[in-house]
Amino acid sequence: MARVFIALDLPYEIISEIEKIQKTIWKKTLFTGKLTESMNLHLTLKFLGEIPDEKVEEVKKRLADIKLSSFECELGDAGVFSRDFIKIIWVELRGRGVFLLQKEIDQKLKDIFEPEERFMSHITIARVKNVRDKKGLLEYLESVKPRKIRFIVDKFVLKKSELLPEGPTYTDLEEYNLIK
Repeated sequence: MARVFIALDLPYEIISEIEKIQKTIWKKTLFTGKLTESMNLHLTLKFLGEIPDEKVEEVKKRLADIKLSSFECELGDAGVFSRDFIKIIWVELRGRGVFLLQKEIDQKLKDIFEPEERFMSHITIARVKNVRDKKGLLEYLESVKPRKIRFIVDKFVLKKSELLPEGPTYTDLEEYNLIK
């Protein structure tokens, strides 16, 4: 059994920009929680959950059949999923290609995994335990305007996640190149 998901890894320039946002928000002490470690920053295209090894092999085969072109993305706004019950702070990843790739993944896996109901292209940058200043946090997030760094997505990755007391660790199981 393995806890598995499909993701986009991020280039150094994007991780560096996210780290700046994380450092600023952390210094403001608007919430308690945990920042996503730089080495764990990614965009989840589809979370598959805990699945048997045979199913992992089937997923690998199906993902290898995806024939999409590489595409351009850039960081967007920062936000939260629920303004009433803040648990995740994220930064949007903009680019039509992200949605096309996610839909293609859903299509390839539709008979073995439920399609995503509402995919939201985001990178989790922090997990929130308690909000100390909700108004301040929301105002800060609305003011966040990351540099518009464009980058090319030319691959996606099947990853295994292990949840450890010190935090999750991710291992690449397979990498899939997009058409250049």
